[in-house]
Amino acid sequence: MEKISFKHSLIFFNFCILISPFYILLNLEPIIFCLFLILILGISHGALDNIKGRKLLKLYGYKSIIPFYLTYIFISILIIIFWLVFPNTVLFLFLITAAYHFGKEDTVFFFKRKFFISECFFFLKGSAVILAPLLLQRDKTNEIFEILNFNVFESQIFSNQFLIIMLCLSFLSSLYISNQKNTNLKGIMIMDFLSLIILNLFLTPVLAFTLYFCFLHSIRHSITLIFELDKSFKLGLKKFVIRAIPLTFVTMAIFLFAIYFLNNLYMLDEAIYKVIFIGLASLTFPHILLEYLLEKNEKKT
Repeated sequence: MEKISFKHSLIFFNFCILISPFYILLNLEPIIFCLFLILILGISHGALDNIKGRKLLKLYGYKSIIPFYLTYIFISILIIIFWLVFPNTVLFLFLITAAYHFGKEDTVFFFKRKFFISECFFFLKGSAVILAPLLLQRDKTNEIFEILNFNVFESQIFSNQFLIIMLCLSFLSSLYISNQKNTNLKGIMIMDFLSLIILNLFLTPVLAFTLYFCFLHSIRHSITLIFELDKSFKLGLKKFVIRAIPLTFVTMAIFLFAIYFLNNLYMLDEAIYKVIFIGLASLTFPHILLEYLLEKNEKKT
């Protein structure tokens, strides 16, 4: 996995360098293209949550998978309702949770300190995903947040100086986490951070996030799942695709229906933005909770 992760980060880093000048020449805002990538590649990396849910229920002594589906759907619907009622609070919590999730899941090696300390380092590492567009594409990021009814820049806390300091801390956290690791692992952390900077320096925030989310975060997580299914990458990939298709298509259908419904109330681009971010939030919270409970209970056994 270490060699595969290093090659993956290297390919993605070079991809970021190559795609940036082409995008500047085209000067496009491919929101529909971003939606397509997120629905196909981004959503699919969590499409095996039902398998993980079955494993978790067995640890709790349940035989039926129904409680998992009901709980997962309930949490997702609850997040959507809370977002509609308290958009600022829920989006803020989502950004914090997402930063921690990205920081932890994109760390391809074991890192464990005291509970609170390790969690802080993961949060700081993953916060680059959130901070980079706030600093490098401030106006365009603010436009997206306004569509989501989130006034992040009303507070003077998010000054350029604060964002620069936080980005530096994010980079230093990556270095600290990879301290005493070999060159390949250090290289992964550095290339991943620089890839985020390059993407957000040249691309629009939504495209930068989409490329990171789909081609770095999701593919890395999917590769892990593939090898969990089978030691052979080819056989594991086949099993992964077959098992991921059902929930991926169900989620895709729900997202497209939501866009069709919201398009009656908003412009198409605004409807897509709302569905992407609210939809991802509704899936991220139960996904992270599942990962946490499974990890906690597997340690006990």
